[in-house]
Amino acid sequence: MDDGIVVGSLLVATPLLDDPNFRRSVVLVVEHDHEDGTLGVVLNRPTEVPVDRVLPPWGELVTGPSVVFQGGPVALDSALALASVPGEDEPLGWRALDGGSDVSRVGLVDLDAPPALIAPEVAQLRVFAGYAGWSAGQLRTEIEEGAWYVLPGEPRDVFMDDPERLWQAVLRRQGGDLAFVATFPDDPSLN
Repeated sequence: MDDGIVVGSLLVATPLLDDPNFRRSVVLVVEHDHEDGTLGVVLNRPTEVPVDRVLPPWGELVTGPSVVFQGGPVALDSALALASVPGEDEPLGWRALDGGSDVSRVGLVDLDAPPALIAPEVAQLRVFAGYAGWSAGQLRTEIEEGAWYVLPGEPRDVFMDDPERLWQAVLRRQGGDLAFVATFPDDPSLN
């Protein structure tokens, strides 16, 4: 049962998805199991909250914009971080996303670890409040209903300087019909 979803792939909201939690969102899959379901983080929802206000020790390591991102509607009172690590080593406090995708040098950071432990190894870091989650089979159903495109992720997606433009950028680089979807207006009724 291959649904095309692997850790490191992107779930890109189609224009049909109007749930305000996911409208025009780009979700990085961080865990996927056919029995347990899928977890991901929304990459393009920066908040106004500076990281150093909620996690002061991590503020200096964050890649701009230096704010907390809303990773999804689940567990907004918890935080997780993603970091890119150059080279082949796996530093303490960091676990690579292991899906065989192009984001293999992006991983989850243990925010309970001392930042000084991982700081010399991190090239980029971003903090997310909450996550997106789907029970077993739920995401597959949403994909079949036309809510999501499943696309390959790239390391630059996680740390894009202008995250509000990520939805268009990911679609545009696909070419063909999906590049055309990137031009879909925010409100088609105004056309």
